Amino acid sequence: MDLADVEVPEGRRIEARVVRFPVVAVGTVLVRPDDGHVLLLWRHRWTTDSWGWEIPAGRAEPGEELIDAAARETREESGWSPGQLHPLVRYHPANGSTDLTFQLFRGEATRQMGPPADTSESSRQAWLDESEIRTAVGRGDITGGMTLTALLHHFGQWPVR
Repeated sequence: MDLADVEVPEGRRIEARVVRFPVVAVGTVLVRPDDGHVLLLWRHRWTTDSWGWEIPAGRAEPGEELIDAAARETREESGWSPGQLHPLVRYHPANGSTDLTFQLFRGEATRQMGPPADTSESSRQAWLDESEIRTAVGRGDITGGMTLTALLHHFGQWPVR
């Protein structure tokens, strides 16, 4: 957490609190190639004391290539190999208060390597189709910004750059 001295466009100065992140967060929309279902993880988030479906995601280690971090996080959290990854979008989820960057990828599940290496990441996994995902969003079972953004890009609701 930093306290920044900021000059706003009209010229006055303000103090602003900003959360600084030294690494980029990555996430992967993992797709089953035979039917297009997406793998989601049922997770508890202590910050909001809520449960919901999320894509596999995590932080890149310092110096780690983002695509490698996304593949590693996918394997660790899901037990599935993501195959070749393709960038979906890079964005700042809360650029008014933090410098956090998210980089999202899409990959096809090539093979299950075993159970998730990190069992604390989720209580269960499910392969959901687009209709089931839309229902889960409507029910409030998918509320995380990274997952919502990734799924919107994946299903073509926003243009991919």
